[in-house]
Amino acid sequence: MPSPIDLHYWPTPNGWKVTIALEEMGLPYTVHWVDIGKGDQFDPAFLKIAPNNRMPAIVDPEGPGGTPISIFESGAILQYLARKTGQFYGETEAQRVAVDQWLMWQMGGVGPMAGQAHHFLKYAPKMEPPQVLPYAQDRYRGEVARLYGVLDRQLAGQEFVAGDAFSIADMAIWPWASLWEGQEQAIDDKPNLARWLDTVGARPGVQAGHAVGAEKRDRKQTADEERAAREVLFGRK
Repeated sequence: MPSPIDLHYWPTPNGWKVTIALEEMGLPYTVHWVDIGKGDQFDPAFLKIAPNNRMPAIVDPEGPGGTPISIFESGAILQYLARKTGQFYGETEAQRVAVDQWLMWQMGGVGPMAGQAHHFLKYAPKMEPPQVLPYAQDRYRGEVARLYGVLDRQLAGQEFVAGDAFSIADMAIWPWASLWEGQEQAIDDKPNLARWLDTVGARPGVQAGHAVGAEKRDRKQTADEERAAREVLFGRK
């Protein structure tokens, strides 16, 4: 049995990508909690493997040639794990190109835009003083809607994002798209997206990966804890 991969993680959409991949691929792993609300991402030891002070990151003790390797950026981690295991990355070069382009679409589009939507719709209004910015809210809400329209059309006539096989592209997109309600989106006019969300969400590996650290994400914070976390995450109260 392979040595466990060290996963530096907190239960966020980007973190879920990797726990889902590890569960789907059947790889053993050990979770090291990176509490981003308390500033663990700035710990010097963590910065040695994730210089951009963002999680997730992994350390694989059995990397290329048997040499340990550390990897940051969730998309790069997904590509590495798929190559390592030979799973969820297609069997031909054309299939791998299809997976890559939708993985990059998530990293350059859905992730940043949905993240900004969450920020301006959920977090900014709770700042002191409250930052209710209609232009920013409309801008990112609208861009997420556009992207989900693209995704709905892509899913017409095929089961998964990059074709008829589940791939790391689905693993990357689902954690963000599953939060569509918090992004103030509607999916009743996007039947292909709604079907795909249910199909992917029903996979045991997805459910297991999504559940990692759920108790930490769901824990009710006090007002003081919320203020402290906003200060760490966004540099202001």
